Amino acid sequence: MPLRPPLVPLLVALIALGGCSAAPFDGSVYRGEGYAFRVPAQPRSWETLGISDADLAFRDRSSDATIAVDGRCGKDGEDVPLRSLTQHLFMQFTDRHVIKEETVPFDGREALHTEAMARLDGVPMRFDIWVLKKDGCVYDLYYFASPDRFQAGVGEFRRFVGGFGTVPSNDS
Repeated sequence: MPLRPPLVPLLVALIALGGCSAAPFDGSVYRGEGYAFRVPAQPRSWETLGISDADLAFRDRSSDATIAVDGRCGKDGEDVPLRSLTQHLFMQFTDRHVIKEETVPFDGREALHTEAMARLDGVPMRFDIWVLKKDGCVYDLYYFASPDRFQAGVGEFRRFVGGFGTVPSNDS
């Protein structure tokens, strides 16, 4: 059963700031292969990053945090539990510690919201992650920053998450 890659490729791509998104984003709706979602307007402190490992990615200048939204269909949306999908994101991290984990209503389904600490190559990071399975697709929304900068932008990220919603993909 194939699982999505952990956050390491995303982190590497975000650091490099390379690549570009293949699917169109009109500023509020992103359309991928077999899925689409809407997001609210991004705060002024967020700048768009063009990377290939996430559908949407932003850098929050106020907290020096990275925000990413990713979706995929037909790979692990049916039979993999939300906790496993979340844990898989941290496979290559060390010193993993879950601060908070809760199942919450999200876009008409249940999602797993997790706050965690982990290290990548010895560098500590704090994460706010939301994982949603809906209609055979999985959606991940991430916010990560250094532990001392985490609180500076997590509130804006959670408002952003609150405005996320799936929309018809218009794929036949």
